Amino acid sequence: MREIAAFWDRRPCNIRHSKERINSREYFEEVEKRKYFVEPHIVEFVNFPSWRGKRVLEIGCGIGTDTINFARNGALVTAVELSERSLDIARQRAKVFGLQDRIRFYFGNAEELRRFVPVETHDLIYSFGMIHHTPHPGRVIKEISFYVDQSSILKLMVYHRYSWKALWILLTYGSSQFWSRREKRGLISRYSEAQTGCPVTYLFSVQEIRQLLQRFGFRVLESKTDHIFPYQISDYRQYRYTKTWYFRWMPPSLFRWLEQRFGWHLCVTAALA
Repeated sequence: MREIAAFWDRRPCNIRHSKERINSREYFEEVEKRKYFVEPHIVEFVNFPSWRGKRVLEIGCGIGTDTINFARNGALVTAVELSERSLDIARQRAKVFGLQDRIRFYFGNAEELRRFVPVETHDLIYSFGMIHHTPHPGRVIKEISFYVDQSSILKLMVYHRYSWKALWILLTYGSSQFWSRREKRGLISRYSEAQTGCPVTYLFSVQEIRQLLQRFGFRVLESKTDHIFPYQISDYRQYRYTKTWYFRWMPPSLFRWLEQRFGWHLCVTAALA
């Protein structure tokens, strides 16, 4: 886990979404604006206002964009993060917006959640893009099962096995070769994030994530795929939104059709069976 923590400490997710001074209000506002511009499905998936007055456990809070929106909309949030640098930024974010009293932050490995987070029932367990980056996803799901009851909801996002991005990685960096499953997994991990060399990245099909959740007593209520990144990466790094040529001329309806079938994000809503 030290290798994984070190990876995210070097470059916390979304940390370069703004040119403003890190930890300033302007920085956090621009990070949020940019994140939800390129990933608007998050807002619909989570529906932040619906958790007002509820208890939310967020596993893998990163630098706290979603965390702040839960708290801003009236939720009481417990936020867990493995990267100390990410957690420090998230804590500062809460102070900047005066929401530190609504959020409890915990540093630690979600595969051992009960060791450092008090076991209490939460209305929502939320994990967007973390479970596929831990060595043993099943251990995280098992830990989550101790923090829910029959009325609790689990919302998580994992990377989709049958996605446009997975295909793009294999074709771009694999020279169209055929690999063993292990070699494919290594290639996907290496290029799954903006910073190359991610130590662990798993992909899930709808059936695979359903089976994983069922092992620990959950049933899937809904699953959706979403999010194809359409912009040229070189321009995006310079804060310019220039679509790749084949997306530029694609009708919006066709692009949306692709996202709903071959999106990178597999968004799942579940509850205890």
